[in-house]
Amino acid sequence: MVSPVTVVKSEGPKLVPFFKATCVYFVLWLPTSSPSWFSALIKCLPIFCLWVFLLAHGISFLGAHSSARKILAGLIFSALGDAFLIWQEQGYFSHGLFMFAITHILYSSAFGMKPLNLRAGLIIAVMSGFSYTLLYPYLSGPFTYLVAVYIALIGFMGWRAIAGVQLANDLWTWTKLSACLGAVLFMVSDLTIAVNKFCFPVPHSRAIIMATYYAAQMLIALSAVECQDADAARKRA
Repeated sequence: MVSPVTVVKSEGPKLVPFFKATCVYFVLWLPTSSPSWFSALIKCLPIFCLWVFLLAHGISFLGAHSSARKILAGLIFSALGDAFLIWQEQGYFSHGLFMFAITHILYSSAFGMKPLNLRAGLIIAVMSGFSYTLLYPYLSGPFTYLVAVYIALIGFMGWRAIAGVQLANDLWTWTKLSACLGAVLFMVSDLTIAVNKFCFPVPHSRAIIMATYYAAQMLIALSAVECQDADAARKRA
């Protein structure tokens, strides 16, 4: 297993643009009441930096590892979703929902179906059902089923990420743990969006949503680079 120190040394410098772009977003803190292409650019910039982070590992790396390609594709659809959500009050919320639904399908495929871990799947299913039960009285029209489908997809993605971490058997790597934490933060971010939009105002909702979202995407992007870091560690050994 690649040590965390090796990870920080090899991957940290490649993530510097992402951290800078995230700081720019929070420092500017552009008002959501006045959507513009500039605010869309600032919001999407950290995700663009994660594209570059994965591309910096080389086209040959992406070509050799389908999971990395799927995560890169998921980040592309995430940026489209972010852009649509800038104009959510103008009727583009469902467009953003669709883009992120595709993202979760891609991430689920990247995480794979092994190990199955049905216990984790059952826990996530119960939590997803509880979340939908909480939201259901506030939903109307197409959102009644759109939100249900979305919760199922993000719950499935969370299950596949969490299933990869087998702490009891010591069968885990830092990238699997990264994917797990990223998926959990993504679910927290999206649940906060849903509660804030459909149920009641959540204090500091935007800060909670964006902080957990950017952290989630960074951790999921990190989970794609295990193979290259393992290869590098073997060469140095």
